[in-house]
Formats: sequence, C-alpha cells, structure tokens
Amino acid sequence: MSRLDELNKILRKLQSDSPGLEASALISEDGLMIASALTPDLEETRVAGMTATLLNLGARAAVELARGEVKEVIIRGDRGYAVMIDAGRGALLLALANETAKLGLIFFDMHEAIRSLKKVL
Repeated sequence: MSRLDELNKILRKLQSDSPGLEASALISEDGLMIASALTPDLEETRVAGMTATLLNLGARAAVELARGEVKEVIIRGDRGYAVMIDAGRGALLLALANETAKLGLIFFDMHEAIRSLKKVL
C-alpha cells in the first residue's frame, strides 16, 4: 500500500468514525493537497488554497494579538464547521462537519487521526 493510500484510508476512517463529519483533507502549509476525502462538489485546489490562506491569516492574527503559535482555526457557519488543526511536518488537517456534529468528538477524532497521519508522513 502506498503512502497516499494509507493517508486516504486514515481520512476515510476519520469520517466514518465521526458522526456529522462530511469531508476531510490533509493539506500542506503552502496550500497543496496531500490527501483528501472531499465531496465531489468541493474542488481540491480551491479548498487547499483557502485552507492555507486561513491558517496564515490566523497565524498573523495570533502574533498581532500576542496569542502565541496557532494550533487550530475554527470557522462556524450556519451550515456547520470547518476545523483546521496543525498535523505536523508542514501539514494541516481540515475537517468539514455539519451543524449537528459534536465539536468535542470531532476534535478528539481529529487528534487521533493526526497521530496516525504522523506515522505515515
């Protein structure tokens, strides 16, 4: 099994283990898609670019507001959440969840997935 296959398997497991989680992706800090389990209506290039931009903006805001290094970025909309967490080695994990998802469970499952992703990276 290739590394890409292993990464995709971890992302699919994250989604199957987390009720309300609709999509996930592993993205480089510079906006390149590493692996994804996105829905067909989401364009990989656009999602990767926006995610990296949001992380960079969050990092800049954290510095300006003296909050330290960014660990996660959360966006809450009327149709759900976009959660981005540092996955180490220049990568971040993105999870898109619907509005009924339990955010605490999403965070727990994402941290479990990050442990597995780090072993493959």
